[in-house]
Amino acid sequence: MDKAVTPHKTVDVSVDAMLEDLRTLVEVESPSRDRDALTASAHAVAAVIESRLGGRAVLVESDGGPHVHWSAGGDSRVLILGHHDTVFPLGTLERRPFRIADGHATGPGVFDMLGGLVQAVHGLATLDDRSGVEILVTADEEVGSGSSRALLEERALACGAVLVVEGAADGGAVKTGRKGCGTFRVSVAGRASHAGLEPAAGVNALIEASHQVLDIAALGRPAIGTTVTPTVAAAGTLDNVVPAEATIVVDVRVESADEQQRVESAFAALAPHLDGAEITVRGAVSRPPMPEAASAELFAVAQRLLPGLDGHAVGGGSDGNFTAALGVPTLDGLGAVGGGAHADHEYVVIEAMAERANLVAGLVNAVRNA
Repeated sequence: MDKAVTPHKTVDVSVDAMLEDLRTLVEVESPSRDRDALTASAHAVAAVIESRLGGRAVLVESDGGPHVHWSAGGDSRVLILGHHDTVFPLGTLERRPFRIADGHATGPGVFDMLGGLVQAVHGLATLDDRSGVEILVTADEEVGSGSSRALLEERALACGAVLVVEGAADGGAVKTGRKGCGTFRVSVAGRASHAGLEPAAGVNALIEASHQVLDIAALGRPAIGTTVTPTVAAAGTLDNVVPAEATIVVDVRVESADEQQRVESAFAALAPHLDGAEITVRGAVSRPPMPEAASAELFAVAQRLLPGLDGHAVGGGSDGNFTAALGVPTLDGLGAVGGGAHADHEYVVIEAMAERANLVAGLVNAVRNA
């Protein structure tokens, strides 16, 4: 790609128009798994794409809600990938409406990741020739991409390069690598008994779970990027009953396929410490690691387009994990500059919006001309 990169002429992008579209999308709340809300959101996303780029944005129905797919036609060369579901429940907008103040745009989902969608659309709108570009905006990224994974992998392979418009890393850096991530649920079955009259007749699931928490936590290898973190636990029914059941939920992050295999095998091998206790494990590292090698070529182009641009490997996962695992060149974090993802202080830096829109447009040109 290096030898064939065509310089991209920066074009003025209307920040006011981007903020108008961002307001439109934020004000259609879109919590994951709420099908009615996601349907309304998908229609809003499609309308923004069609109004700025022309053509037809198709709603692809799925169990997770409607995904939005737009193609400019021609030989597909680059996929712009994002999602329109958010983590905020209905009613958040009333408490935290879309606002513009002090150089920031705020509101639920503004950074993760509606701002990035808007920037990408407006960036493409600066191109006279948009052929070879596809946009896919999925409806279930925040809850694992169960209904969209096959579709996004299909389009990534068909296009051959993926630009993920998730929010930028700290300081506006793009995301050149991501850890693989997954959730495990460990269920403990014991035996109930009266805690005062005959505690020894029971099998205390809470005590067994305590042993398991220590075993599980010991699986982490932070020095090589593997974190294994018990996050939620529950056990017991009444204060005078030996608990018969307990559960442990565990967050796992890994940087390599070898570590993914090691951790998954270790969970499968968990064994009870107490006689009579039983252990059941469900879960996996559902998003494979995104190695920095997958982004190296595209990141080099991005740095030439925007000198001084930094790239960071991060712990969080995205749909870029899936496309990179297929061997498709993938660059992530090309969306809004800001912060506070999933939090009440979520924000987008308005001053950076035009620059990021032009960065996406420049990358599209570079990929198509390679």
